[in-house]
Amino acid sequence: MDKIRVLLIDDEPSFTRMLKLSLELRGRFEVRVENNGAYGLKVAQDFLPDIILLDVIMPDVDGGEIASTIRADRVLKDTPIVFLTAGVSKETTRAKGNVIGGQKYLAKPATVEEIIRCIETELRKPGGVAPGSSAVPKS
Repeated sequence: MDKIRVLLIDDEPSFTRMLKLSLELRGRFEVRVENNGAYGLKVAQDFLPDIILLDVIMPDVDGGEIASTIRADRVLKDTPIVFLTAGVSKETTRAKGNVIGGQKYLAKPATVEEIIRCIETELRKPGGVAPGSSAVPKS
């Protein structure tokens, strides 16, 4: 089985290093990291991820702007995006089913297990695997 291609766009290098290592150690994920939100779209276009984990609040560009640009890209438009945010509590996101304003969210800090469950759930949805990918998570 092909590995699940994850693009992590977040401006916190310590968080991205830890998450990349934790996911890749499981052997099922290929993770690319971009700590500069402005470069996230270019990396997404080159890497063609199965899913994008995207920080909401970054110093150079807002995660919502990046998501809008990705949604406008003809190749990336159907790629699942999960926002990561420290601006919303875990209790709030759980109470709203981890969806706020129609967009999937995970409150930071999220455990690696929570992130993996979220990735698997998003990729199981109809149209959840990016075009050209054969990576499908197993239960």
